[in-house]
Amino acid sequence: MFSETLMPRFSETDALGHINNTALPVWFEAARTPFFRFFTPDLDCNNWKLIVAKIEVEFKGELFYGQEITINSSISRIGSSSFVICQEVYQHNELCAVGNATMVRYDFANKASTPLSEQERASLTAHLKAE
Repeated sequence: MFSETLMPRFSETDALGHINNTALPVWFEAARTPFFRFFTPDLDCNNWKLIVAKIEVEFKGELFYGQEITINSSISRIGSSSFVICQEVYQHNELCAVGNATMVRYDFANKASTPLSEQERASLTAHLKAE
């Protein structure tokens, strides 16, 4: 599991004083960076190997400005050419949101999915979420 801590920005609040629901997909994407490095270690966009096939966010509680949040990221499923990154947001040790992103190993030149390599599979498996 990878864990990242960040401080919500004022610009991410809504009229009710909570973190706006549009902020979480952005936070989740940033917290997926360690997984991106398994495929493109230098994060060079000209050599990118992944696409997002699906994202889901489930809100469990309120999130507030000026109070640190922690995002824990792990792998919940590995397929032949895709995998799911499961992410959880905590504030004050309370689970506030859960996200899932289905990522696909992709060949942009041929516009097709490609199988995960053994090394990629091994790297992902090391972060498989315990049930």
